[in-house]
Amino acid sequence: MRILVLTHRLPYAPNRGDRLRAYHMLQGLKHRAEVELVSLVHDDEEASHADEVRAVVDRVHTVRVPRLRNYARAATKLMGDMPLTHGLLDAPQMHGILDGICRRHRPDLVFAYCSGMARFALQAPLDTIPLVLDFVDIDSQKWRDMARVSPPPLSWIYTREAATLGAFEALAAGRAAASLVVNAREAAIARALAPAANVRVLNNGIETTRLHPPHGPADSARVVFCGVMNYAPNDEGMRWFVRHVWPSVVTARPDATLAIVGSDPTPALKSLCAGHASIEITGRVPDVREWLWESAIGIAPLHVARGVQNKALEAIAAGLPIVITEAVAGGLPDAAAHASSVANTPDQFAHHVLALLALSPAERRDRANRSDLSHLTWADTLKPLWPLLEHAAVPRGSGRAPDSRMPSLHGVRIDYGTVSRRQ
Repeated sequence: MRILVLTHRLPYAPNRGDRLRAYHMLQGLKHRAEVELVSLVHDDEEASHADEVRAVVDRVHTVRVPRLRNYARAATKLMGDMPLTHGLLDAPQMHGILDGICRRHRPDLVFAYCSGMARFALQAPLDTIPLVLDFVDIDSQKWRDMARVSPPPLSWIYTREAATLGAFEALAAGRAAASLVVNAREAAIARALAPAANVRVLNNGIETTRLHPPHGPADSARVVFCGVMNYAPNDEGMRWFVRHVWPSVVTARPDATLAIVGSDPTPALKSLCAGHASIEITGRVPDVREWLWESAIGIAPLHVARGVQNKALEAIAAGLPIVITEAVAGGLPDAAAHASSVANTPDQFAHHVLALLALSPAERRDRANRSDLSHLTWADTLKPLWPLLEHAAVPRGSGRAPDSRMPSLHGVRIDYGTVSRRQ
């Protein structure tokens, strides 16, 4: 089978949630199908990893996103019906590359990763090819959540994006042979958007063996957060923690330190942390595992959290108990609850952090080990993917009838005016 995979970000290095999932999917397909990847890239560093991806798939095409041009054009689209997501992920070379692929190696199936790439799958020349769409999580709900916690004018922009992108997601889910999401919470949102859609849950995995600590628990009072720091929910969550929680922690535990580990910390976060000798902002690191293994506890203080926060699962797998918000907890598998303390207010969060720091290193490790994540390896969680793709790509004339829930994609047109009115 020939599968054309479309991703909004090059799935390497697998150092963030969306890249992890896409990378492990490609790994699982490499011995089963002929896979061609078309990926948007956003800077030179990202584009430099194309060769690593070529070790996983048969052919790789990278398409540069003209960021400044897209931002300028997106501002002019605010009065229209197009989701800003689509404008910001526009790439002028994309259609020429897709035309060439269909002439040379017409795929049997298109696999679109995230709703931003579904737009290309629903347009010529791909619109007559069966589609499987991996939403991962429902992006429109993320914008709706962010609108609730943001001041104007951002709240207005986010509300508009929630409406326009949600309407498109409903259209795309209805047209796809199958729509994948990462957990039951996202599935409920997807089914509310598109009741007739074939929505399937495909859980995220965790690299339990790679993350397993090679030594005993660290005798430290370090609190750690790992994540891409220019992602707004990460940045806002950590600024909330530093401003409202951390002062109470260091007052009670002067030996406590905080490590914020991840690429591209924002100027606002750097400025906020500049006066705190107890806080270290690392920027990009080669490997987060050493930071996890040498810490006492993990945190995920996000108040907007869609899908599964892999950062929380990775901390648990690395032997750390964690303190998380209810928004994060709602997306985690049940097994993670044994290692998790849930808090939403500054006082609650500080209380749980201090309670875990008061435990001995062995007690903290035991708390983490109560959460058995061994059944969440990527090999296990992605087992349903291949049968699903085979079914979606049933060839015409094979004598096998597609599932009646899987509608034809022939002749789809994206009319943003019609789409937005459906919401």
